[in-house]
Amino acid sequence: MPAPDLVQLLRTTGARDARLVHLEQTPARAGEHGDWPGWAEAGVVAAYRRTGVDRPWAHQVTAAEAVWAGRHTVLATGTGSGKSLAAWLPVLSEIRGAAAAPPAGSIRSYTRRSTALYLSPTKALAADQLAGLERLLHAGDLRGVRVTTCDGDTPLTERDWARDHADVVLSNPDFLHFSMLPAHRRWQRLLRGLRYVVVDECHAYRGVLGAHVALVLRRLLRLAEHYGARPTVVLASATAGEPAQTAARLIGVDTRDVVAVTEDTAPAGRRTIALWQPALAAGWPAEGVAAPGAADQDEPAEEGPRRSATAEAADLLTHLVLSGARTLVFVRSRHAAEVVAEMTREHLAPVSSELASRVAAYRGGYLPEERRELERALRSGEMLALATTNALELGVDVAGLDAVIMTGWPGTRVSLWQQAGRAGRAGRPGVAVLIASDDPLDGYLVHHPEAVLGSPVEATVFDPGNPYVLAPHLCAAAGEVPLTDADLPRFGLPDTALLEELARRGLLRRRPGGWFWDFSRPERPQDLTDLRGGAGRPVQVVEAGTGTVLGTVDAARADATVHQGAVYVHQGRTFEVDRLEDDVALVHEEPALGHRTRARTSSTVRIVGRREGRSAPVPGGDQVVSWALGDVEVTSQVTGYDRRRVPGMDLLGSYTLDLPERVLPTVAVWWTLPPEACAAAGVGKDALPGALHAAEHAAIGLLPLLATCDRWDIGGLSTAVHAQTGLPTVFVHDGYPGGAGFAERGYRAAAAWVRATLDAIASCPCPAGCPSCIQSPKCGNGNAPLDKDGAVRVLRLLLDAEQASPQ
Repeated sequence: MPAPDLVQLLRTTGARDARLVHLEQTPARAGEHGDWPGWAEAGVVAAYRRTGVDRPWAHQVTAAEAVWAGRHTVLATGTGSGKSLAAWLPVLSEIRGAAAAPPAGSIRSYTRRSTALYLSPTKALAADQLAGLERLLHAGDLRGVRVTTCDGDTPLTERDWARDHADVVLSNPDFLHFSMLPAHRRWQRLLRGLRYVVVDECHAYRGVLGAHVALVLRRLLRLAEHYGARPTVVLASATAGEPAQTAARLIGVDTRDVVAVTEDTAPAGRRTIALWQPALAAGWPAEGVAAPGAADQDEPAEEGPRRSATAEAADLLTHLVLSGARTLVFVRSRHAAEVVAEMTREHLAPVSSELASRVAAYRGGYLPEERRELERALRSGEMLALATTNALELGVDVAGLDAVIMTGWPGTRVSLWQQAGRAGRAGRPGVAVLIASDDPLDGYLVHHPEAVLGSPVEATVFDPGNPYVLAPHLCAAAGEVPLTDADLPRFGLPDTALLEELARRGLLRRRPGGWFWDFSRPERPQDLTDLRGGAGRPVQVVEAGTGTVLGTVDAARADATVHQGAVYVHQGRTFEVDRLEDDVALVHEEPALGHRTRARTSSTVRIVGRREGRSAPVPGGDQVVSWALGDVEVTSQVTGYDRRRVPGMDLLGSYTLDLPERVLPTVAVWWTLPPEACAAAGVGKDALPGALHAAEHAAIGLLPLLATCDRWDIGGLSTAVHAQTGLPTVFVHDGYPGGAGFAERGYRAAAAWVRATLDAIASCPCPAGCPSCIQSPKCGNGNAPLDKDGAVRVLRLLLDAEQASPQ
């Protein structure tokens, strides 16, 4: 179905309840070709031509030339702009040419067969790249190039083949950290010949994950140099802010040593972006969904709570599938993927069982062969729509999609454009719809299009120098090859102090030849950390009767999600937790369980050290408000849980738990207010706790507008009198040991942060507070007390002081 009809469908369907808040279109763009480089191997060029690439785009040539010249290169052009060709052209030309005699006077060495390593953040993307490479090699009869994937799902026999024979290995940072680098002696054939390292979707490595991956890459390059190789790194991203700085920080080099190619010369189709708020719950039909085109004939519904983003997405997806549009729906959880797919099938079944069968869910937890089959079916058109987590956000080459639906703000503009870019690939028109969820940031963004569409993508924020991240990687590096003073610059160490501290703790041993891992310890050094940011070993969820491992839960969330009595949902099945101990949660199935559980927590924040601070006078008074950034310890404890009846989540009962306290050393931004100024603003002593609590919730919800984080990456605490400040105080802290840069970003952009938070609360039409403004889905106190009016007054006082300050 052509895009103009889809745009009209959005206008018609979105007319009811003013659901279509904003519609914006970007025009189509013509492409600009370049010529194949003279060094490109003839067989590789012929293979590309046989697959339909008669000439490359100009940006592909620019990037490929830089890579061939041995320059670290980052290619940051749009989704579907052919970034893969810019990497594979020099890689395959090098491998194919390695068998030939070097030209006279050449500085190139062909004494070793060249190899390449490709790294992606998801297994789906690596599998997609493998399929594309195999099509290319087959088309050009380039069977001499040996390509394979190698990850945690790869059988041991195939890993052996990759070690002994593969020219190109497609993998991920997790496999490098846990398997390849610790066993580098077995991989030395690959490492000795390593000519290129390709890092795909490099913008995905942000926050704590970005810090971990940066250190894994530095360990990889260190080992390659240990074996005599000096690989060129090629990085790719469709939506990287400050790409040269991101690339340089990832691989540990100076920005001047990275070539950034950012001008996109590929053609692009017209893209339509719609900002959408769910319909009001009252006034929607109880069953089914209105036929496309009929919605504008209905009377507007009365004010009331809005439908969930998942329910709204299922209805909109139904319209799109009935219209023949190939669509992806991005959701925030595995459970939501199943819900959207099932609701859509239920809507479609009375109309066409054949169409209903062409809608499915796609998420983590499926077997690899199931995921590959769904990807194939979507590419071929057999499957019309998939509801997916962000597993399909990154570069999987699914051409010909007509539409994308995003249920809730994906966390960053980077992810927004990655997901929206799935529609209209290969120069085709496409539409993308962002449906607001019950979240203050979502409500703010759909009514402030300039904040979504008029701002550049965020710079990728991560800190490889975070000692809580760096220390275990130093242990892993020492276990691979002993560390020496020459390694200090690679890991950003100004001196040996951290290494000496690790030696004092018995993790490293100092010898004349450097720092060695203490191999007498029971654990492996790479097991000291989890690249995905967990603090501690993941907790396995095991069915008690069968011993079946159902899944895992991050250690940091285990107390709140798999405590004794908790309800655990897996692939539509409900389980109750019998006990949690020794990194294992034992559960038994309860098929007819009519309730869910929600943990209650208590927390305190202790200020360890203040890094920066500033004060501003309250306008018209002698008091001051203060902002600070510093190191804190957050002590939290799950104290109990509530049972709530589904689907309305009515409270059935409350239960106490005796679980240990957890201490998180991290970084926080905090602000304090004089109680006299609060009282003068109309927030007295009794109202102050609820006002601060509401402001804290909303501030956490809005920080992702300014920092590359999700609200689940950060936490907070508010108190009418803090023990150390002696004043009403609100803390917002990073949710990872040592910090991840999010709180610091809030401190730097305080005025914009407070202004957006105030606007989100004040503009929400609810009378006393709702999930779209001040209620939080992760509040440990059951969203009590909350005072919406008081939060507005407190934030206005804070903003007036911030704006009046000379900074």
